[in-house]
Amino acid sequence: MQKRYQVLIPDWLEEYIKWGVKKYRLSFSELIRLEICQAVIGYICERYPEYKSGYTMKHFSKHVSNFEKGKMKPDDLDRIISTIYFEARKAIEYRFEKEKLTKK
Repeated sequence: MQKRYQVLIPDWLEEYIKWGVKKYRLSFSELIRLEICQAVIGYICERYPEYKSGYTMKHFSKHVSNFEKGKMKPDDLDRIISTIYFEARKAIEYRFEKEKLTKK
């Protein structure tokens, strides 16, 4: 389920997101969600070295490069985005579980 939030962002970040929207043909909201999920995965992997995500920034960089070179179809990009969302959710669940355990 998705909820609507209003988020204030600086001009330089808006410019970057708009650039990505044009380049990757994603909506503004979709690109923000994608970037947040990537950051979550990266942070939790750094914060908890024992946590191993099924999707890394190296994977993402490789897929973006292939998309830019025309080696990937839009359907493939949709599948990768779904994978990133899934992995971010798993990482968040891991962190919540770790935090619960350390508070005891």
